[in-house]
Amino acid sequence: MEVILTGTGSPLPDANRAGPSTLVKAGDTHILVDAGRGVVMRMAGAGSLPGLLAGVLITHLHSDHICALNDVITTHWVMSQGKATLPIYGPIGTAEFVDRQLHALEPDIGYRMEHHDVLTNPPLVNVTELAPGNSFALGDVKIDTAATEHAPVRPTIGFRIEHAGSTAALVGDTIPCDGVDELARNADVYVQTVIRRDLVEMIPVGMMQDILDYHSGVVEAAQTAERVAAKRLALTHMVPAPTPERYPEWIAIAAEHYSGEVIVGDDLTTVTI
Repeated sequence: MEVILTGTGSPLPDANRAGPSTLVKAGDTHILVDAGRGVVMRMAGAGSLPGLLAGVLITHLHSDHICALNDVITTHWVMSQGKATLPIYGPIGTAEFVDRQLHALEPDIGYRMEHHDVLTNPPLVNVTELAPGNSFALGDVKIDTAATEHAPVRPTIGFRIEHAGSTAALVGDTIPCDGVDELARNADVYVQTVIRRDLVEMIPVGMMQDILDYHSGVVEAAQTAERVAAKRLALTHMVPAPTPERYPEWIAIAAEHYSGEVIVGDDLTTVTI
């Protein structure tokens, strides 16, 4: 299994980091978790494309995690010449969001259907809304869900992906909670979005201070990884985003609380398990 960080950015625009997303390659099964800005280009860089996806998994409906889902849907539709259905899984509210995306795309869909005889129908999507504790399979890949905590965003879920004896936990934006522990326990890689509390606290902007109460800090992520015996901790969606020369500092902070491997993610960082 390959876990590829196709977007390690945040809502703050960054020339080097696409919006939050992670691509999992499990054999021939490609699964996308979240769809932040620029995801389709990063998928191409990771040797995948929307037309190859077995499914899209959404952790929550914050715009930075879903704003490029329309690009994924459109590109999948065009690549399959309108013949394939894109499965999308997410929390309650996902179906309404996808419906609104398709409504927004109606002019483009109409133009393309008029211009290309092969496109005889709009994009085909199959949305499944998940409750915490639901399990399902995409091919021979098993996926479990659990509740995360990112209030006031509700509901939010994370995913545990298992294939051929390997396990990846992708939990999205959350503070430490029982659901994260359940998903990440003994995982080969636990992918966590993080902030540096010490740095964010020094930013004199109210909206930045607001993010302190619903994201895991580096310390909390490391403590979780240690508590659940995850083999690797991959940090993504980092705020404020570090430059490479600061990566050792982030790793050192995590290493004070976690004995496993710590990975500070760049776009297209790949963890092979």
